[in-house]
Amino acid sequence: MTRDPADLSRTVLHAVRRAVDEDALRVPVPARVRVERTRPGGSGDYACAVALQLAGPAALPALEVAAILRERVAAEPGVGRVEITGPGFLSFTLDAPAAGDRAVLDAVREQGLAYGHGDALREEILQFHHAREVRAAVTAHAVRRLVTAQGARVRVSCEEASDPDWARLGVTVDAHGTPPVPLTGIRPVPAGVTAGELLERFGPDAARWGLLRPAGHDRAALGPELLVQGEANPLFRVRYAHARARALTRGAALLGFTAGHAAPYDGAARPLLDLIADHPGVLLAGARHRAPDRVARQLEAVAHAFFDFHDSCPPLPAGDEKPSAAHRARLALAEAAGTVLAGGLSLLGIRAPEHL
Repeated sequence: MTRDPADLSRTVLHAVRRAVDEDALRVPVPARVRVERTRPGGSGDYACAVALQLAGPAALPALEVAAILRERVAAEPGVGRVEITGPGFLSFTLDAPAAGDRAVLDAVREQGLAYGHGDALREEILQFHHAREVRAAVTAHAVRRLVTAQGARVRVSCEEASDPDWARLGVTVDAHGTPPVPLTGIRPVPAGVTAGELLERFGPDAARWGLLRPAGHDRAALGPELLVQGEANPLFRVRYAHARARALTRGAALLGFTAGHAAPYDGAARPLLDLIADHPGVLLAGARHRAPDRVARQLEAVAHAFFDFHDSCPPLPAGDEKPSAAHRARLALAEAAGTVLAGGLSLLGIRAPEHL
């Protein structure tokens, strides 16, 4: 994050959305949040009155709203300290611009495919139950992976014996019967469409994407577009972005350089880095709301931002150009994007090939 008030405003607004997604606040998300330079004698670099603005709609004291938002803003890269002052103002002290960016990329590199996993649901012991229907089975399996990645313990059951072809879609069921916590709101595929038919038409990866990408209450996308090898197919675009990121690492090795850091990441790099920083929050929201479609949409956004970044700021030098610090920094961001894409696809039970 830069030291631009508009950038900080987006960060605060993102924290509000996270609080709403996580059911910590029940308010309409405002269209914008105003952030101002702290007045002489005040605390921090910037201040914001959003907690006072939301207190009424939330039916909570402004100080309580401020505490909910403080926790989420303080976790954002580039924010050094968040204080609550007066009746509920938030006061921000920012890190040097490069520090937060470096922390995000370091976290991705250190955690790998587990970037964004956590223990927020560690106290939860869950049992999901679903109908003997392929979309419900695949959704339950993806939700299991999401909540397990956030620390929950999960058991999944089906009302009847499983379809043997579910195993080829990666689905596992722990028990059969009718326990009391069904997964609801999942629109089934048309009558007569079986796992075996979907596997024959699409293979396991495209079939899972077609079942999981739409929200549970929407119709599953099971048309021939799932197999299109081009930009019109979101799954292809996501997997191609991952494969391209891995190819950049191989190309850099041939040129004799590796990824490194430089500051700041601005321009076309900024949206991609912000999406990577957002990834842990998206995974947690997907787990809390039993919504693997949120993860799929996040991966699409990362892929789109990756290609915009790649085209505007090539990570590999061209022609006789020598590798520079800028190329090493761009490569670090590209590699982080590839890791996020692979990790997200893995949670959805979909492979991320290094070559397409």
